[in-house]
Amino acid sequence: MTGAGGTQRWAPGDHILWRYRGNGSRNLHICRPVTVVQDTEDLLAVWVAPGTECVKPALADGTPVYREPLATRYTKPRVTVREEWWGTGVLKLARPGDPWSVWLWWDEGWRFKNWYVNLEEPHLRWAGGIDSEDHFLDIAVLPDRSWQWLDEDEFAQAQQVGLMGAGQARRVRRAGRAAVELIEAWGWPFADGWEEWRPDPRWAVPALPADWDRTPARMPS
Repeated sequence: MTGAGGTQRWAPGDHILWRYRGNGSRNLHICRPVTVVQDTEDLLAVWVAPGTECVKPALADGTPVYREPLATRYTKPRVTVREEWWGTGVLKLARPGDPWSVWLWWDEGWRFKNWYVNLEEPHLRWAGGIDSEDHFLDIAVLPDRSWQWLDEDEFAQAQQVGLMGAGQARRVRRAGRAAVELIEAWGWPFADGWEEWRPDPRWAVPALPADWDRTPARMPS
């Protein structure tokens, strides 16, 4: 399906890849096969189903990244590993040009838990999905409209070890403040009712292709 300006649009139920390149690298190190919920000029919404086989980074000795002390978390050699997405699944929402995506999390029984603002590069589309780069800093937003910064220690450590320069760090902070303004105004997507959304039970869990890292998109410098 082709939208305005010749942009290729995906249909609900299509399977695409949501990928991230490594910081300070053009190599892809995260890949999540997802199901398209909506793809319009204003919004891409996708579903990461429980049990989806994904790619994520790990330390070369097999240690999960989150278990490594912060001081060496970003300096030890890494590999990519395959692992199933655990938990109840996550709905991801992204608007063109936004330096973040918003994720919705539920507990068992579809009890809505929270929104999660993931600060990242605006997405680049390619034939099989979208590519970005994570910016470490995140924001949790609760149903009572309270919010808090997350991973500020990782954001600081990434700068200390040279994965993010001072100029980029300032841009990420500005993006975070813009997201906070949106939260405090209770704008998109927090007032849009996405927490009531449910996946189509007929959707199959998308497969992770063997060539998941093909054609890395060139990210902005």
